[in-house]
Amino acid sequence: MSAVLSKKPAEIQEPAVPSFRQAVKVWAKIGVLSFGGPAGQIALMHKELVEERRWIGEQRFLHALNYCMLLPGPEAQQLAIYIGWLLHKTAGGLVAGILFVVPGALVMLVLSSLYALYGDVPLVAALFFGVKATVLAIVIEAVIRIGRRALKNPIMVSIALAAFIAIYALNVPFPLIVLLAGLTGWIGNRSAPAFFSAASQGKGDVPDIKGAVDLMFERGELTHVRPTRWHAPRTLAIWLPIWLGPVLLIWAFTGPASVWTQIGGFFSVMAVVTFGGAYAALAYVAQAAVEYFGWLAPGEMVDGLGLAETTPGPLILVLQFVGFVAAFRQPGLLAPLVAGLFGGLFTLWATFTPCFLWIFLGAPYIEALRGNKALSAALGAITAAVVGVIMNLALWFGLHVIFGEVRNVGLGMDVPVLSSIDWRAALLSCASMIAILKLKIGMLPTLAGSALAGVLLLAVSS
Repeated sequence: MSAVLSKKPAEIQEPAVPSFRQAVKVWAKIGVLSFGGPAGQIALMHKELVEERRWIGEQRFLHALNYCMLLPGPEAQQLAIYIGWLLHKTAGGLVAGILFVVPGALVMLVLSSLYALYGDVPLVAALFFGVKATVLAIVIEAVIRIGRRALKNPIMVSIALAAFIAIYALNVPFPLIVLLAGLTGWIGNRSAPAFFSAASQGKGDVPDIKGAVDLMFERGELTHVRPTRWHAPRTLAIWLPIWLGPVLLIWAFTGPASVWTQIGGFFSVMAVVTFGGAYAALAYVAQAAVEYFGWLAPGEMVDGLGLAETTPGPLILVLQFVGFVAAFRQPGLLAPLVAGLFGGLFTLWATFTPCFLWIFLGAPYIEALRGNKALSAALGAITAAVVGVIMNLALWFGLHVIFGEVRNVGLGMDVPVLSSIDWRAALLSCASMIAILKLKIGMLPTLAGSALAGVLLLAVSS
């Protein structure tokens, strides 16, 4: 017994502070393996950074995640930037954020090029026919998963339904829905706080085991996290020109009507209003890219999401596909493939550069957000509204995947022409939903199986 007691458990030994080189290797590993959307990516970072390496403690990890959930854009990438910044200042945040995106972005550029060049080839079209069915199942799963977390009482259910009606039946813009939901939560916190208080994370049953970052805080080594009088003005003076400078240059050289200016302006706005992650943003992007700009056909948005689901990195990389196709089809004086590559990269810049601004600007003030009930209530209401927006996205995808013809009945509402139903798409969609929701088969195996089944179904029925 004395021998057992004399051994010091591994979990209470002080974790080592990683070198910058060690951090680069780990961030590269996370970037390559970050499949499964934001939930899978956050779980991967938790396993690598909290459980295995103990670079950051459980409580601080969850606090950082809560902060990132308040921001527009991909919360998983922003969490990586935040932790990288804690460990190794601005350079650490840059490396963590860039390596989180680059592997998936490179894969997406290749897949977008193949899609643009060979998407009309019968075999490729058959593969995407099967992929679309699985994408529909994935979006429905997202509605269920987020709904279980967000819709905890009748008030939150009502907000979700109101958001669905607003975007589907009334054609209300997505940013306005987010704003109204946030105001509802903010005001509701005062009148009915029991209904609007966000679910707490990391309380009670979460062990407060300290990581390397926490110990660095205690030793006073993280002086860069302390906000100064000039922190906000200096950060804005650096990062706003980095983000918007190329957008303004493109506008000056190509004019306001060029596809390049449209891409830069539209996706810069998206970077500011994309609360709720990729699924929520897609409803707004699909509406604008298909109906307003005319960059893509409805079914091609589903194709893009299918490609994004197969790559590592943030699911919002689907926007890169949209920018690629838009520029490929309006190349101007450039070769279409060159224009597409530039359009995809320009979309990446406009979408992800603001993530660094949000973290580097706000992270030093994060402690001021701890326990702020009004902000938590606003976030909870926004999350509930996001469920309604994703419900609209699922309906939009379902109409365009399963039915060959959709009719508009006014105010932006689309209804299917029942005689145009595609029984093959309906069959594959049902099979994908059973595989993902009931049998718990992984996303990538389901995508691969559905793509193969699509080829076989089209070959048999043709």
